[in-house]
Amino acid sequence: MRQSFLLFLLLALLSSCSPTIPASMPLEDIQIARDQWGVPHIMAPTDAEVAFGFGWVQCEDNFVTLQEQMLAVRGQLGRVKGKDGAVADLGIQFMGLREIVEERYTKDLNPNFRNYLEEYVAGINNYASLHPKEVLLKKLFPLRPQDVVIGYLMGLVELSQARPHLERIMNGKIATDVKSNFPKGSNAIAISANKTTDGKTYLAINSHQPLEGWYSWYEAHLISEEGLNILGGTFPGGATIFHGANEQLGWAHTVNHVDLSDVFKLEINPENKTQYKYDKDWLDLKEVTYRSKVKILGPLKINVKRKIYQSQYGPTFKTDDGTFAWRFVVAQDIRAAEQWYRMNKAQSFEDFKAALDMQAIPSTNIVYADRADNIFFISNAKVPIRSGAYNWREVVPGNTSQTRWNTYYPLDSVPQVVNPAAGYVYNTNNTPFSASGSADNPVETATNKTMTFQHSDMENSRSIRFQELIQQYEKLSYEDFKMLKYDLQYGSKIQSQQMQNLDLIFQVDAAKYPELKTVIEQLQAWDRSCAIESTTAPLFIIVIQELVENLQASDRYTWRGQITEADVITAMSGAKIFMMDNYNTLSLPLGDFQRHIRGELSLPLGGGPDVLAAMYSLKQKDGTYKGFAGESYIELVRFSAEGVEIESVNAYGSSEESDSPHYTDQMELFVNQQLKPMTLDKKQTLKQAVRVYSPSRVLMTSKQEAKN
Repeated sequence: MRQSFLLFLLLALLSSCSPTIPASMPLEDIQIARDQWGVPHIMAPTDAEVAFGFGWVQCEDNFVTLQEQMLAVRGQLGRVKGKDGAVADLGIQFMGLREIVEERYTKDLNPNFRNYLEEYVAGINNYASLHPKEVLLKKLFPLRPQDVVIGYLMGLVELSQARPHLERIMNGKIATDVKSNFPKGSNAIAISANKTTDGKTYLAINSHQPLEGWYSWYEAHLISEEGLNILGGTFPGGATIFHGANEQLGWAHTVNHVDLSDVFKLEINPENKTQYKYDKDWLDLKEVTYRSKVKILGPLKINVKRKIYQSQYGPTFKTDDGTFAWRFVVAQDIRAAEQWYRMNKAQSFEDFKAALDMQAIPSTNIVYADRADNIFFISNAKVPIRSGAYNWREVVPGNTSQTRWNTYYPLDSVPQVVNPAAGYVYNTNNTPFSASGSADNPVETATNKTMTFQHSDMENSRSIRFQELIQQYEKLSYEDFKMLKYDLQYGSKIQSQQMQNLDLIFQVDAAKYPELKTVIEQLQAWDRSCAIESTTAPLFIIVIQELVENLQASDRYTWRGQITEADVITAMSGAKIFMMDNYNTLSLPLGDFQRHIRGELSLPLGGGPDVLAAMYSLKQKDGTYKGFAGESYIELVRFSAEGVEIESVNAYGSSEESDSPHYTDQMELFVNQQLKPMTLDKKQTLKQAVRVYSPSRVLMTSKQEAKN
């Protein structure tokens, strides 16, 4: 009797300490196969079980980054990161995303997808329960599926470039041109079988993202017996693959620059400061207080709070310059994660277009290819139908219902190209009206005045170079395709959408500036290559950085911007001082200057701003420059009647755990422009696996064994 009681007590204690695993979820049915690169291939009978395993492996590989994202979503990052975390907490709370998601979660999301999200979160919560020492803040757990949805929306605010509006309002910097943003990159290319020498359809998935942090890529392969079989990239905290390929089709995203966010200046009642005019009425501002706790030292924390308001337009802020409201498309639909899930599951062009018709992903260009040899470009955007009476690139009046948009252009209204005669579609964040051969491009119409896509002349250095290269080929081999994708050369013209006359750098008369004669002549003699052997690329990169910093400091880094000769001379002077102070020379091999660094490993790194194989770098304490954004996750796909062939590489490896062998094991491939073969075939995956295991607490041994 006593022994039975003690056994009962022991089981009760164990159950209270262990994670709650759903009775309907037999974890032994979930297989995680790790290949030689540590990439997880999650296999299970159902999509929901795969989701559980997907949450689990992200914790194994990226638990700190995933937690930081979720801490920000929950308004708890300040408790871990201090002041900077509290700023993020409040900014994200100001967006009002939690209130929107809580209200719409059960109404708007399909029950099957809600189940998928619930199991994804269960995988994360179970991992956290089994690994309490890795938890950054106990109060973060358990996560809820709503938190994941908010995380998606938070990322889309960034991708749709709406965040700068909020920052400018909060910092009291409401300028006339509120659409000024730092350039964001990515490449995507699809080549039809009629333009390839082997008769296969090619797809290049080639985003230019941060190499580390919240929005760095994580590669995974999801396989279920319910039709899910996709390999590609997601971000930590992503419950779906964001872009990749399945057995029938694949797609790539690039950032587009359509306007999906507006700032409104409210007219405040002079007799009642809590009211604003809306048409003929004075309406009350609704006061909202948000809070964050800030870590000061050890366990010491202080409470911070800030008051904002809600108006008909959305989040509203009182500043020294007036009262401003912010309205952004991301907040109007919570179904983006579900749309990506449907894109993951699509088995035909028609399925894929049906997923796009949801219009829940508010922005990003999409380049698509499939086994049926369809290629497709669309500048995907959920664009508000705005009144043509206002300049939407400026702050607009917030005292009339004419400016409060509620409807959107249908998807068939945005620029797109299907199966062009030229045999290719592409995007490099350039204008969507240049997406294929000149005869196949979308036509810019008067509607674009309020849709605000980049105008037809808004090219960048990558698009100019791509057009020059693609025109050299009647047909491309796969090796040609790789060479094009990995190109490190600037073309006949260098320009960005904020500095449209960048070629002025190479047109300065050296005789006018004797103190810069050597700099000017070296740049003019440069072959415009950003290969690691180039001894002028570092000088050029510093000139570009000086230009950007100087233009930003004077609020001149804007769309369709121009630089002056004085700008160029100032930048060259700064670059000369920098190079001589740090290297005592103006000529330095790029591989010595720019490095791919993680932990103790430092490798020479090619690439530069806005070449096709782009790289952006930041100065380190030792004077070298570390790549921080640009080429990141790369996936090249070939479709044919026989199947799908995939090669990929990630910037560092599959794990952010510094003691994992997969923390740095793809770096050599990455800097040498090499790829690793991947497969969608389940049998082949299991045959090649280094380790196969289940997240079951019965079968799970230790985290260290999992990493090995």
